[in-house]
Amino acid sequence: MILYLIGGLGADERVFKDLKLNCETKSIKWIELLRNESLSSYATRLVSQINQNEKFGILGVSFGGIVAIELAKICKPEKLILVSSIETDDQLPLKYLDYLKIALLKLTPDAYIKPPRFVLGYLFGAKNKKLLYQIINDTNPKFIKWALLQIVTWKNQSNQFKPFRIHGSNDKLIPLKGQAIQIENGGHFMIVDKASEISKIINEYLEALFDRD
Repeated sequence: MILYLIGGLGADERVFKDLKLNCETKSIKWIELLRNESLSSYATRLVSQINQNEKFGILGVSFGGIVAIELAKICKPEKLILVSSIETDDQLPLKYLDYLKIALLKLTPDAYIKPPRFVLGYLFGAKNKKLLYQIINDTNPKFIKWALLQIVTWKNQSNQFKPFRIHGSNDKLIPLKGQAIQIENGGHFMIVDKASEISKIINEYLEALFDRD
């Protein structure tokens, strides 16, 4: 089985560099946005990067988890894994759902959409701040603004495929709601900072499924 990996908000395959998974993996690349594109339309265009002629799973991190759920509605993976993400829209902190803030977000110039570094460091709880800053610096502000709007307006109350969730107990950006395997003291950037622990959990999960099959 191939496990397709989707990084967070603009994050590329660099966030997966320290994962040691006992299966074939392939990173899904972010693509250029179309004018006024919806999340479902964007996910539909990402499907071309997935080989549906063989068994596959999808692992999504943060915003990538939301995209993974939208992909799962289209291409039906065998397994769906969410890391530092949400399963339904009501698991998003209420402070993000204030429509006044959505309006302000739309009015914010692209050049000012990226928070200061000290704010990013705090919210992500990142130990590897250098990599976090590199990723944010390399991400197109227009994509960040679009993705933030997709997050705060996303509507999803049920999933055909019950995701396997892994979440940090100290995630300040998206505090845990609902059921998940908890990583003690894990922050929002734990896919990097706690890659070894997360790898072990995913490998054990996949091995148990293979044994059951």
